[in-house]
Amino acid sequence: MIDNYPNQLKKYPFIRLLTPLVAGIILQWYLQFSIVSILVAAVIVLLFLVAFSLTGLSLRFSARWLQGVLIILLFGLTGATVTFTKDIRHKPGWLGNNYQAGDSLMLTLEEPLVEKTNSYKALASVNAVKEAGSWENTQGKILVYFKKGNEQPPLGYGSVILLKKVLQPITNSGNPGGFDYQRYCLFQDITAQVFLKDNDYTLLPGTNTSLLQQKLFEIRDAVIKTLQQNIPGNKEQGVAEALLIGYRDHLDKELVQAYSNTGVVHIIAISGLHLGMIYGLMLGIFAPLRRYRLAKWIQPFIILFVLWAFTLVAGAVPSILRSAVMFSFIVIGASIGRKTNMYNTLAASAFCMLIYNPFMLWDVGFLLSYAAVISIVLFMQPVYRWFYFRNKWIDKIWALTSVTISAQVLTIPIVIFYFHQFPNLFLLTNFIAVPLSGIILYGEILLLCVSFIGVAAQFMGVVIGIMVMAMNLFIEYINQLPFAVWNNLQLSVLQTWMLFAVIISACIWLLKKSTNAFVTSLAFLCLFTVSICVDLIARNNQQKLIVYNVPKQSAIDIVQGKSYMFTGDSILIKDGFLRNFHLKPARTLYHSSAAVGNNTGLQKNRIIEVNGKTIMLIDSAINYTSLPNKIRVDIIIVSKNPKVYMSQLQDVFEFKTIVFDSSNPLWKTELWKKDCENLHLRFHSVAQQGAFVMDL
Repeated sequence: MIDNYPNQLKKYPFIRLLTPLVAGIILQWYLQFSIVSILVAAVIVLLFLVAFSLTGLSLRFSARWLQGVLIILLFGLTGATVTFTKDIRHKPGWLGNNYQAGDSLMLTLEEPLVEKTNSYKALASVNAVKEAGSWENTQGKILVYFKKGNEQPPLGYGSVILLKKVLQPITNSGNPGGFDYQRYCLFQDITAQVFLKDNDYTLLPGTNTSLLQQKLFEIRDAVIKTLQQNIPGNKEQGVAEALLIGYRDHLDKELVQAYSNTGVVHIIAISGLHLGMIYGLMLGIFAPLRRYRLAKWIQPFIILFVLWAFTLVAGAVPSILRSAVMFSFIVIGASIGRKTNMYNTLAASAFCMLIYNPFMLWDVGFLLSYAAVISIVLFMQPVYRWFYFRNKWIDKIWALTSVTISAQVLTIPIVIFYFHQFPNLFLLTNFIAVPLSGIILYGEILLLCVSFIGVAAQFMGVVIGIMVMAMNLFIEYINQLPFAVWNNLQLSVLQTWMLFAVIISACIWLLKKSTNAFVTSLAFLCLFTVSICVDLIARNNQQKLIVYNVPKQSAIDIVQGKSYMFTGDSILIKDGFLRNFHLKPARTLYHSSAAVGNNTGLQKNRIIEVNGKTIMLIDSAINYTSLPNKIRVDIIIVSKNPKVYMSQLQDVFEFKTIVFDSSNPLWKTELWKKDCENLHLRFHSVAQQGAFVMDL
């Protein structure tokens, strides 16, 4: 473990450089400095460094802290610079700077079509925009959706198409606590999307492909075909594809949720676990050859070749790519005698990856990978020493268990912050599923090696299918247990850091017997507890109306204290995936659970009163009758495309705001919006402006 004395940090130079780099990345993203101000600041810092180096020796020694501060500032500015240059919006040729609605576009599909429920989806890069009769080279990526017909469009990787249809911006749903999909796409240079019918585009002759990428897609398709031909069962095939090469399009959604709830989703989300298994296999193969000097020299080259070959076959997705970089640094460090300096090795790999792509800092997989590895390095041996077993096999089982326990120490705050749940039975599920998944992975590799031998391939496929089925059944059984997962956990950024402080201080106290660390841990625990109590008090008193943005569906929650009452389409109650994706984040954010009976009384064309506010839901035609006085309501929610007119509503009701939910067609909402503007009525379109949230 790293000693707590500051001078010990000199042994870990990349940790000292990584910290200001991360700070510069974060500050640049949230404050958005101009590149001119960043470069001017960098020049000033460099001039101070030069001036400092020219001063006398005694001054340089007495003020050496100043040199350290200047170097920290320089690397902070480096982080800001790489963040600015990586942002596609700051590039002169960016699509957003050149494109106007109605311009023609030339696109190249960057991947084969992926089949969705009602469409085919593909990522496309923009080659050029036609402005004023001439083509201008353009940068940027968009998501293209092709309407599903009787036959799949004759398109694939490298297809070049022309289109003139107006691009749509990528927006978030606006649902409270929802995933920031817009930022996720921006980090991948994707800033627009378009929905196409057959007559909306023209396929140009020829293709625009990369030979390497083409071969990778061909290898991926060949691997998927081999697995599907030899492994029985759709669920089993989906898990086998995800486990081996990270292909997730054939995974069962409910099964994915079960893996997530039980704390083993990393098995089907290809990551460092898979490369770790390959790395362990290679070390095992070379173990008998260690006494040969030649084997010692060629071992790192062969291991690196195998790791990167596996990474490329898996599509070089960010999750596996960062793990490949991490293991590459570990292999290189071990080969040159730096094996014990693991912290510096990890910091060096993180430094290089953030220089290449600073937006990895917002990738939860990136954070979990490093937190898990650091946690294992720090705590595996202390946990392992808790018990001593003379029996060799029991000792190996305990060693595996200690790895699983230690990996959780620093990942718990991250898991709670991002996923708002904690798998209570993670120890049991990881103890069974991780070794079994390793055997399955090795079996799949063997299956690919013998795929040309029909009988052997069929036999391996059946064996693998049985093991995958057993793993799935085990995970689904654990998921059904009422205490399998602790749900609806909500932490703010500040609370997450306080929880980190509690855990780290407590670990230092336990490992180093430090009284100061014990006091620090108690202090942060008190602050954390007070913060949670303040949140609970606020949640007990909350009163909210939420009209969710769920495409083509109606969904409304009335939150009162810790409970919510739902009204909307029944599919959102029956379909766990839709409910978890669209509604659960808000319910977790507000820490609310379903009220007993869940009966809001919010029925069609009826008015209810909640906490002094009146709400009316209109989802069918209204029989307008003349009334001596208008009916006073605070909010009118229009749902299910009823035959109503804004002028008639204004004659019958006196209201503050009218809300059009996502179940109404956009063309009808546009007509209503124009009427509202003419009548000077306040309105909110959920499908276009995001979810409507109001305190009651």
